[in-house]
Amino acid sequence: MAAEQTIPAALGAAADRFGDHPAYVEDGEIVTFLELLRRVRRAARAYVALGLRPGDRVCVWAPNSVDWVVAALATSYAGGVLVPLNSRYTAHEVADVVERTAARLVVVADGFLGRTQLADLRATGEHPSVLALVDLADLGGLDMSDVTTADVDAIAESVSPDDVADILFTSGTTGRSKGAMSAHRQTVGVARAWGELGGVTGEDRYLALNPFFHSFGYKVGIVTGLVTGATLYPLATFDLELTMRLVEQERITVLPGAPTIYQSLLAAPGREQRDLSSLRLAVTGAAVVPVVLVERMRQPAPEGLGFDQVVTAFGMTEAVVATMARAGDPADLVASTCGRAIPGMEARIDAPSGEGAGELLLRGDYVMLGYLDDEEATAAAIDADGWLHTGDVGTLDEAGNLRITDRLKDMYISGGFNVYPAEVEQLLARLEGVADVAVVGVPDERMGEVGAAYVVRAAGPAGEALTADDVVAWCKERLANFKVPRRVAFLDALPRNLSGKVLKTELRSQPRDQPEDQLRSE
Repeated sequence: MAAEQTIPAALGAAADRFGDHPAYVEDGEIVTFLELLRRVRRAARAYVALGLRPGDRVCVWAPNSVDWVVAALATSYAGGVLVPLNSRYTAHEVADVVERTAARLVVVADGFLGRTQLADLRATGEHPSVLALVDLADLGGLDMSDVTTADVDAIAESVSPDDVADILFTSGTTGRSKGAMSAHRQTVGVARAWGELGGVTGEDRYLALNPFFHSFGYKVGIVTGLVTGATLYPLATFDLELTMRLVEQERITVLPGAPTIYQSLLAAPGREQRDLSSLRLAVTGAAVVPVVLVERMRQPAPEGLGFDQVVTAFGMTEAVVATMARAGDPADLVASTCGRAIPGMEARIDAPSGEGAGELLLRGDYVMLGYLDDEEATAAAIDADGWLHTGDVGTLDEAGNLRITDRLKDMYISGGFNVYPAEVEQLLARLEGVADVAVVGVPDERMGEVGAAYVVRAAGPAGEALTADDVVAWCKERLANFKVPRRVAFLDALPRNLSGKVLKTELRSQPRDQPEDQLRSE
């Protein structure tokens, strides 16, 4: 129905359909769908009173919370465009996005992680476009006396499905971030599709670990909650003990996240004593997922996490969800693919003649409108036929199931042979004593580039005993010589952004003389 193709319409419909059902639970406080609508209307009135007009941009710089949800949904209700900002950004990074979006309002969680965000942002200089900097904690108390609920309801009803709903900035792991623009129909549509394929309903209790500033947390978290009636439990930061306690006490059923979340749960001390049996659905992505991890997630406790359904989906900022496994898919398919194109999307592989693997191209309802103020980058990403060039390498089987093998930019050439690090990472994930691993190409005078494996040891005897020789020997037995890492380094943790992607640019810049590094030449 067209009326539910906008975020304000989805919010209104959710209040009508789900009423006093809990929409959010945070620190024991229950916010119903009706109460959520009331808070959003109040905040929207304040935005309009501050001078916000339809089409204006609102930046939200804060961690996950019910207040974040209200600030974001109020932006849409007042006809604005939401620009979520990474909660770990520095004030200088925020100032850059504020300038690039000509934001009219900036809503800030001042004091998060002991920082002084408002003072820091003011110290970056004047921001001529900004009408007001708003402390998130003060949002409900702002003056709105000159604007009525009827005023903002009229604005909300005037929002079109084709209006820009949000601008999400890419992670910037390979260069300067770009603002991907989506229309309301796309943001609501992809949230609905994700919820339907996951079988999410109003009976589900959804632990929202994924950051709301990321599409995984915002679109298939907040907006999926609106269209399904699921109850969300937002967490500002990932706390392993708190996560297990909430799953046990609140009987959490849906727990999406990056692979590192599940790896942490599997390795958590005391997990065997926790009752995590309520968990039914895990949806992971944001990285190449080790097959062995999916297998352990499906295993019953105490060996695994006991999820009834584990889905590996593929998405990106420019196309939030493109492929997804389905309920009832066999375990081996779920473990080894990202599923097939969701309704409304197409996927194909641009591969040289005779080769199965090539660049993944996507087309359909949920491909972004384009990059903000960057026609050149938009044209480079989306061709004349509407295909989005993802930069990811993969294959499609006869049924259309996608296997991602690597990032084009991560591939390196060793002795004239292409090496895709994901293949090596999948293998090393099965080596006893390895908790996490990433492989990158590093310069080598003779080979051009060689592989460097950065390994996080698992807790326990196997991890403590693991050596670089073990890592290389494991690979030599199972891989062609040009794929075997020549350098092995052990780290306490891999550098990741908040969406779970390994920051391989940081790994490539690691010093080469670490004491535990071992360099081998053939």
